[in-house]
Amino acid sequence: MVSRRSVLGWGLGAAFGSAAQAGRAQEKPHRFLYVASPGVRNYTEWGGIGVLVFDIDADYRFVKRIPLPQIAEGGAVENVKGICACAHTGRLYVSTIKRLVSLDLTTDKAVWNRTYEGGCDRMSITPNGKTIYLPSLEGPHWHAVDGLSGEVVKKIVPDSGAHNTLTSLGSTRAYLAGLKSPLLRVVDTTSNEIIREVGPFSAPIRPFTINGKASLAYVNVNDLLGFEIGDLRKGRVRHRVEVPGFKKGPVKRHGCPSHGIGLTPDETQVWLCDGANNALHVFDNTVMPPVLMGTVMLREQPGWVTFTLNGKHAIPSTGEIVNVATRKIIHTLKDEEGRQVHSEKLLEIDFQGTQPVRNGDQFGVGRVR
Repeated sequence: MVSRRSVLGWGLGAAFGSAAQAGRAQEKPHRFLYVASPGVRNYTEWGGIGVLVFDIDADYRFVKRIPLPQIAEGGAVENVKGICACAHTGRLYVSTIKRLVSLDLTTDKAVWNRTYEGGCDRMSITPNGKTIYLPSLEGPHWHAVDGLSGEVVKKIVPDSGAHNTLTSLGSTRAYLAGLKSPLLRVVDTTSNEIIREVGPFSAPIRPFTINGKASLAYVNVNDLLGFEIGDLRKGRVRHRVEVPGFKKGPVKRHGCPSHGIGLTPDETQVWLCDGANNALHVFDNTVMPPVLMGTVMLREQPGWVTFTLNGKHAIPSTGEIVNVATRKIIHTLKDEEGRQVHSEKLLEIDFQGTQPVRNGDQFGVGRVR
């Protein structure tokens, strides 16, 4: 276990060096949470600017802040739009409305910092680290970007209001969702061509997630307190699930009642954000369609939810850590100044010594393959 002194008082080498000793003694990786900020619009009061790192194995204690280059040029803060990583190549990526930054996970230094035609939104990288699928900022196209160099490989143009992106665990498919379309596009990652459309869903697609076999998509849509389930192989919508006992109401952000959905890694549960009621709703996913089994009340309106790799903790964008088994809040994220940390862009990265060995995803994706 990393001591409080080592986490808060030492630098990068000491914090990860102590983690390395613990990892060797326990023969398991040490786990960290990487949180990009400002991760809710450009609200710097919830964590400032940078990538904040927390030690999961030491009750989510703050470890360090990694600078994000040039996201506050001329005093204007750029909203962070997405985060992804590839432990295999040792890279962390953060997108803002203007740029995509690649960081070396062993040095925390920027490898490159690029701007792209049309701006940037929430991207995803294939688990093998080969290709990043980078949406323009609610524009007509996505860029397929080389994961190491940042060079554009191909432009993909579904003209759907590019926004959210996911890649399959097997690195063979990418899923593109636009704010202006009820169709989810499926891309073959070898050809970078759209090979299938899923839907139409009942309204334009907002956040979504997929299961580990890449057979089902769980989808938020406009004006629905709930979610819809699409068959990724047959291209059709299978179920619509509404939250019983709760009403839609005004939301501060995103303009839809449910913005944020995730599967526990074992895929037994679906966790759904409810902005109007400051809540997370938990559904039993062992039956189809899923059935509501509980609700967790939060301190603010959630706009995202993801999970630790072991599935024990749910992490909504409100910065609270929820025990999945008990549905109780057990920790809250705070930065080095004691401020609440809120972010819709965060993921787990595990290290063996100073080397990254595995990573989670900003989306709560299923991991049963």
